Amino acid sequence: MPPLRCAFFCGRRKCGASLQIRNVAIIAHVDHGKTTLVDAILRQTGSLRGTALNSERVMDSNELERERGITILAKNTAVFYHDVKINIVDTPGHADFGGEVERILDMVDGCLLLVDAFEGPMPQTRFVVEKALSRHLRPVVVLNKIDRDGIQPEKTLDDLLELMIDLGADDSQIDFPVFYASARAGVADASLDKALAATRQVEAGANPLDVSNGILPLLDAIVKYCPAPGGDPDAPLQLLVTTLDWDDYLGRIGIGRMHNGRIRPGQTVGLGRGEDPAQNDPGRPVQPMRVQNLFTFQGLKRLPIEEAVAGDIVAVAGMEGLQIGDTVTSAEEPRLLPPIQVDEPTLTMIFRVNDSPFAGRDGEFVTSRQLRDRLQREARTNVALRVRETGAPDEVEVAGRGELQLAILIETMRREGYEFAVSRPRPIYKQVNGELWEPLERLTVDVPQESLGTVMEKLGIRRGELLNMTPVGSSRVRLDFLVPARGLIGFNSEFVTDTKGYGIMSHTYGGYGPYRGDIPARLYGTLIAWENGVATAYALGNLQDRGTFFIEPGTEVYEGMIVGESSRNEDIDVNVAKKKHLTNMRSSTSDIAVKLDVPRRLTLEQCIAFLADDELLEVTPQHLRLRKRVLSRVERWALRARRGSRPQPDEARGSGDGSAPVPAASGRSTKNGG
Repeated sequence: MPPLRCAFFCGRRKCGASLQIRNVAIIAHVDHGKTTLVDAILRQTGSLRGTALNSERVMDSNELERERGITILAKNTAVFYHDVKINIVDTPGHADFGGEVERILDMVDGCLLLVDAFEGPMPQTRFVVEKALSRHLRPVVVLNKIDRDGIQPEKTLDDLLELMIDLGADDSQIDFPVFYASARAGVADASLDKALAATRQVEAGANPLDVSNGILPLLDAIVKYCPAPGGDPDAPLQLLVTTLDWDDYLGRIGIGRMHNGRIRPGQTVGLGRGEDPAQNDPGRPVQPMRVQNLFTFQGLKRLPIEEAVAGDIVAVAGMEGLQIGDTVTSAEEPRLLPPIQVDEPTLTMIFRVNDSPFAGRDGEFVTSRQLRDRLQREARTNVALRVRETGAPDEVEVAGRGELQLAILIETMRREGYEFAVSRPRPIYKQVNGELWEPLERLTVDVPQESLGTVMEKLGIRRGELLNMTPVGSSRVRLDFLVPARGLIGFNSEFVTDTKGYGIMSHTYGGYGPYRGDIPARLYGTLIAWENGVATAYALGNLQDRGTFFIEPGTEVYEGMIVGESSRNEDIDVNVAKKKHLTNMRSSTSDIAVKLDVPRRLTLEQCIAFLADDELLEVTPQHLRLRKRVLSRVERWALRARRGSRPQPDEARGSGDGSAPVPAASGRSTKNGG
């Protein structure tokens, strides 16, 4: 392709200089160092200025990304290296955000595959390698974190080669170049010994560019091994929108790769959508639009340009109704590209209007129309998410890749001021040749030897199938399982407890397989508020032997709200608002302060995992409350009575401590089977 004419000042280059282009994605398992590597590249190419020079993970600009230490959204940047403009896309590493990786790989012609030199290939490594190979990308392999103790570079390369052969890589893809790096130190080299020596000097206080070539050998490898983008600048315009952004002044901005043609600000173009039979999407006819603004990327900035040609990654603004998967094409000779294809979601969850007694106290957006509009808007920008109606006026079904993806959506919405309720996640089943199939996950756990038996027992109960067991050093073991997706709901918190925080767990989509059978639900019932009121220390103190509480004195409660976990396998209605009666009797011990156990605080993910089929999670900007679907205890008793589980008379009256045991609800059965 012809060189790009750079229309702005870029580093030490002047306007009008001729540039070649490379488009590359950085892919890896979660926490293998992708974003840290991008930081090093931006610093050593002079793309960061001012306070950004001392910042970490500058590409993780989202508030939730910084809080959780993970990349959630794919992001674009570009650096200029000699006569080459390198467009770099940083991708998420968590399996739940695999849709971001899939759509980004359609924008690039090569990839940097990062693998932790200690951990080796992990579940998401398999996923990203499979997607890269299916798009005929040749990876440049980077063994990162060589500064860790106990690295196994030879074994890691052998495992990676075996993985690529297993995934059907061709000869050119198997013959990949290898570099050894410490992204944190800003060092990379084709020689392990040189990379280790430079890393030690940097750790002692040296500048990476003073003791080595820094991270720049990776840029040389990108220029050498990643092909230049194809496309014909003189053909009709074709730009596939892969990412959306928003600007308060410009409105919606579409980011994508130029497949063919040229584009300029002020140009009249066509905007349409290709047909997608797999999603029953008939597409959208081409409508004339005008390009208001055109941008390219440099470092952390978007810079306006006068023209872009085939092969570059650009951002366009000013087109109303722009969506991911749309094609910006020639108005005179329109040619629509196929929309983006991603794997199907595996879990579904009901989002519904909050109808609790506390509804509307915290939230700004509380109606079903506002909830639907927000979820539909999310589905337009998140290609791995599906939103559909359930037939109920106050409910919407949302399907995603996993618990984390749905939890991130819930947390984002509550921070925006939305108030709603959600149900327990459920797997999406399929019928294959008359047989029920369910989504499976490839799970890898790295655990201490002393936790091995407990973890294997727990995964066996959750219908996990052991695929491989590998010793890691003298005290740890790595286990590979194939587990039903429903079996991993709520497993993470148990895993952390069972391994005392020393276990490492990761999983990725493993396709569909025959239904594995029923899985036991949680072992204990719940403590349910008997009536509306304010929890008192007196009542909580008398009820502590009934279970573990989630609330503290002074918390407002309502009838049907879950206030704790029962110590028995049954739900118990308890009066946490009961007050101490005033009398004229005095006792030397009557005013001793009540000693209460510390309440158990549940995170959003723990709340979702705790839910049973007959329960909901109430989400507001200020609170997370677990509750029963049916709030009235009388109605709940009546429902159970009709099912043949009638409460006993003494249970209906309650006991002296303010509690009333109730038989387990249908959602609390010992089997959850989906």
